[in-house]
Amino acid sequence: MTLERWFRRKKPTKGDDDSSPVGLWLKCESCNAQIYRKDLVANLYVCPECKHHYRMPVDARLSLLIDEGSFEQWSGSVQAVDPLEFVDQEAYPERLKRAQEKFGRKDAIVTGSGLLDGLPVAISVMDFFFLGGSMGSVVGEEIARAAERAAKENRAFIAVTASGGARMQEGALSLMQMAKTTVALDYLAEKQLPFISLLTDPTAGGTTASFATLGDIIIAEPKALICFAGQRVIQQTIKQELPEGFQRSEFLLEKGMLDDVLERAHLKEKLAAYIRLLSGRMGKPNVEVAHAAAL
Repeated sequence: MTLERWFRRKKPTKGDDDSSPVGLWLKCESCNAQIYRKDLVANLYVCPECKHHYRMPVDARLSLLIDEGSFEQWSGSVQAVDPLEFVDQEAYPERLKRAQEKFGRKDAIVTGSGLLDGLPVAISVMDFFFLGGSMGSVVGEEIARAAERAAKENRAFIAVTASGGARMQEGALSLMQMAKTTVALDYLAEKQLPFISLLTDPTAGGTTASFATLGDIIIAEPKALICFAGQRVIQQTIKQELPEGFQRSEFLLEKGMLDDVLERAHLKEKLAAYIRLLSGRMGKPNVEVAHAAAL
């Protein structure tokens, strides 16, 4: 290979908004700072300049919350079907297969068990990158199974949400998951086991209207979009101007819908404190953190 060809092959691709190489640098969508992509990943997908929280991949989320080497996956045995034979720009099975091959999982959810700061927990993490985190029959079934198994194994249950709402390709079957996931939480309540809901950007539609807002403690990440319907739909319906940022986590905390808004770096220690607080185990490490969480 000639030197000329080598440089031509290695020439970086230009981004749409700046001259930074795609894949190496990015411009923060909040403060416009130039961020080295590896620094963003190392900083938990949070901008080091303005602390803007980017959407986090499922594997990174699990690594953040679950103690190393303790995670056991439960999900992955359920496969979606196409009862409506739905076709828009392409057939639903083809769209689903392409997402499965890209992300290496059956659907927009990963559930399992592990230790969080030494505490036995069950966890479900929704994947917004997989068809917008839409809640179809598989997502609803996996969440319900995880809640029921958590109750059976006496584990606290943590649900990390990231969803655009119901999966339209499954019609009424998708909407039925709202009831399924809600009922499954009764098993945890009967055994007085903690259920903590962590809302990330975005949490919308049927996910918001069901299990996501039923936690014993409801937490959100900074500036996360949390809503049922979009702002434009609401404005057109009620014919009124709406407050700036009324669907963001800080506004919802102020109005009492949320119990806390936490930066990503503090999530694990605070979740552990909340679980100990709800479980009545205040004496094991992090007593001061648990006390602070109660105030």
